[in-house]
Amino acid sequence: MTNASERPASAATSPVDAASNLATDTESDREARTFLVTGGAGFLGINMVRHLLANGQRVVSLDIADFDYPERGDVTAVRGDIRDRVTVDAVMHGIDVVIHTAAALPLYDPEDIYSTDLDGLRNCLDSAYEHGVDRFIHVSSTAVYGVPDHHPLHETDELVGVGPYGECKVIAELMCTEYRTKGLCVPVVRPKSFVGPERLGVFALLYDWAFDGHNFPVLGSGDNRYQLLDVEDLCDALWSLSTLPKADVDDVFNIGAKEYTTLRADYQAVLDAAGHGKQIVPIPALPALITLRLLDRVGWSPLYRWVYETVTKDSFVSIEKAERVLGYAPRFSNQDALVRNYDWYVAHRADFEKASGVSHRVPWKQGALRLAKVFF
Repeated sequence: MTNASERPASAATSPVDAASNLATDTESDREARTFLVTGGAGFLGINMVRHLLANGQRVVSLDIADFDYPERGDVTAVRGDIRDRVTVDAVMHGIDVVIHTAAALPLYDPEDIYSTDLDGLRNCLDSAYEHGVDRFIHVSSTAVYGVPDHHPLHETDELVGVGPYGECKVIAELMCTEYRTKGLCVPVVRPKSFVGPERLGVFALLYDWAFDGHNFPVLGSGDNRYQLLDVEDLCDALWSLSTLPKADVDDVFNIGAKEYTTLRADYQAVLDAAGHGKQIVPIPALPALITLRLLDRVGWSPLYRWVYETVTKDSFVSIEKAERVLGYAPRFSNQDALVRNYDWYVAHRADFEKASGVSHRVPWKQGALRLAKVFF
């Protein structure tokens, strides 16, 4: 779920108007289903909206931010908060499938994380259940695995959330299980960190340094395997969860890239694409971790705990279950996804050069790293 203060204002449909619009669909629309994408103005949300439109579906977007994309005329865009049950109930009328991408991300205040990621989810699940929605697809995170001691990670591994965001994601999955036992079909995906055109957030740090012709530091040797995911591959998986038989998809699935090497090699592909001849520079992990922990305490770190505590370690999941059950066949490697996103960043850099925030749609503040940039 994006933050309204981070995007320019535009007109939005009210929840009541949204319900009225859905009730007036023409005969020609009736073969399509109606999807509600919560967080539809966010990075994953807009990509999923476009994926659904390309497949001939009707789409309702619910987000606290304005839906100011070229597709504005093709969707029912509602500006509202999933923590408001009245709003959620108003948009749930006539919905066939919910794709729940709305979330307060790790750099949000803990209070917003808990209220959005738990109270908001409860509102959406309960409303979907009461309105007889066919299925409710919840986007979780591999952050539910915490800082594991083995790889690859499987869906049956222990869940140990780190920090408010990770903790909420674990509790949220338990909530999904509760509604699954009530009879609601609730597929859950645990995606690796996903990138692609329009993704900024923490990845904007790498892209900014690459564009300006700097070497880029990584904690430790950088020889750990760190799996990512292209947003188009994630959208393909979410589409499969919405179309395959409910008995097959009413479960939990890891989603990630199939091709990935090491963090050092995959990030180097971005520096190579920038064309300045710069390199990934390993730095001693322990002193850097101590520094980041101290900076985190005083609010100067550009990274949240789960990122800097796991970036020196292997981090990859098994996607075998998704391949077998969903027919999941990712098209993009780590390097494909990163370079594709970097190319978009270069083409649109002027649009967000002075913006910053805590969502994936804007660059995160670099904090103390901006000072360190002169040494690389």
